[in-house]
Amino acid sequence: MKKQRSTTEGKVNEEFATAPNVQWPMINDQYNHIVICAHVNPDGDAIGSSLALKHYLERKGKQATVIVPNIFPDFLKWLPGADSILTYTNQKHKEQAKTAIEQADLVIVCDLNQPNRLAVLEQDVTQSKAPRILIDHHLDPDRDFCQLIFSEPSMCATGEVFCHLLRERNEFDDISQDEAICLYTAMMCDTGAFSFNSNRPVIYEYISRLLAHGIDKDQIYRNVFYTATEGRLRLQGYLLYVNMKVLHERHAAIMTLTNKERRRFKVKNGDTEGIVNIPLTMLGIKLSIFINEDTEHPGIMKLSLRSVGDFPCDQMASRFFGGGGHKNASGGKLQCSMAEALEKVNAAIESYADLLK
Repeated sequence: MKKQRSTTEGKVNEEFATAPNVQWPMINDQYNHIVICAHVNPDGDAIGSSLALKHYLERKGKQATVIVPNIFPDFLKWLPGADSILTYTNQKHKEQAKTAIEQADLVIVCDLNQPNRLAVLEQDVTQSKAPRILIDHHLDPDRDFCQLIFSEPSMCATGEVFCHLLRERNEFDDISQDEAICLYTAMMCDTGAFSFNSNRPVIYEYISRLLAHGIDKDQIYRNVFYTATEGRLRLQGYLLYVNMKVLHERHAAIMTLTNKERRRFKVKNGDTEGIVNIPLTMLGIKLSIFINEDTEHPGIMKLSLRSVGDFPCDQMASRFFGGGGHKNASGGKLQCSMAEALEKVNAAIESYADLLK
């Protein structure tokens, strides 16, 4: 496959906008066994866009397998096709996943910009002889990772990137209801139900066209956001009352969760999703940081950063926590104790004191 680049920051560039002129390798006859991979700790955009692509390819007569590095939230398991996803850290799935990658004649990577975001999948994917395509919306994609890149950081989700490609190729009217459900879920999840990073009118053009395929957006919202377990509700109260530290002068809030506390509240997969956003509902808060001990790697602290307005979460995450993301929603991690992580987070906040007045 000839290398082609289609990356930009800001408004959609001319090369990206002329997607119809780019021959989609995945619909060529030579590619029939296709693997779709997403990032570690896959979220609604990663799962939704990957499954939408799977349904698209299967509609074209291809064999498509979705593989993720580790478990994904329970509130996404209702999505059409979710029961076929292979989870690499699941021993029952691992050999199937390795075989699928070895036999693939094309690999498509969704919703990540660097190969290390594949975590345990990275070695198998990068060593595969199959050509690779990247479909993403994060800043600074690795230009040597894939032969063909569709990346647009101004878009709200990888699901939107896929919608754009469908529109430019005049294929939007041909998609199935399953594809529409997955694409809507991808965009909804990455925008907090269209409450941030979602002011561009074209997003609502896509929503309208997805609704025309008979999807029930209200039911999708309930499936994702109204599925709290008793443990999640009790944990949420505990985190807000006991574990939330408010830095009033810095207009910031910090919450923490250890694995011991997770066991105490019998937290299930996905129960912590979205909790980082809650402090932003407090009057005057500009920045919320959630420090969450990694369940699979004790001693690793995962950080979620959310902000409102112009505060650059992505810069803070990159500078202090080895991560990145978007201006108002980013993540990172630290290898240290919870106490040390709190010290580092406080130091990071102090370094941005001028922006947090």
